[in-house]
Amino acid sequence: MRLLSWFVVVPAALAVVAFSVSNRADVAVDFWPLPFTSEFRVFAVVLVSIFAGFVLGGLVAWISGGKRRRRARAMARRAKAAEAEAARLRDKVADLEEAPEKQEIALPAPPDAA
Repeated sequence: MRLLSWFVVVPAALAVVAFSVSNRADVAVDFWPLPFTSEFRVFAVVLVSIFAGFVLGGLVAWISGGKRRRRARAMARRAKAAEAEAARLRDKVADLEEAPEKQEIALPAPPDAA
């Protein structure tokens, strides 16, 4: 897995360096609602835009998965409670099987056939 990540990271880093070296011209960036404009290098504008898009996409994905994470936590709590109940019942059965006296079970009376 580590070798595979090197096969992805190294070419991506080389592509970023090559892009940065070949796009060093200045570009004017206008911050629309604000009354000023700034000059930045083209590669800086593009790389910051890509990074901001990545972060914004991750935020949207995290927010949209909130219901599934909440449901998974609820299911985990239910599973833990069910496991505890199963262990309690297993212990109860083991105690009943070890009891020396015979336990009599009272069965309900059969319904009258009318």
